[in-house]
Amino acid sequence: MSFYLYIIQNSSGTFYKGISQHPLLRLYQHNCNEVRSTAGKGHWTLLAVFLCDSKTNALIRERKLKKYSREKTLIYITQYENIVHLFQS
Repeated sequence: MSFYLYIIQNSSGTFYKGISQHPLLRLYQHNCNEVRSTAGKGHWTLLAVFLCDSKTNALIRERKLKKYSREKTLIYITQYENIVHLFQS
């Protein structure tokens, strides 16, 4: 099963970075306040999805990405293989 690193953003511009096997389901959970760390922080939009070859690789990339500044995160979104378009209708 594939793992994805995803980046979401709320209406105030805050980023959240995480991993999931089902990014759209996870986005739904964030927007329904089912995720403690994002509950009550507004509507979330999916900005980026990156396919990872393993759960370990996804966790390593997530850990590094969580340390990035806002500017570095925006660069990451545009410079790497962002496949978010595959998850939008």
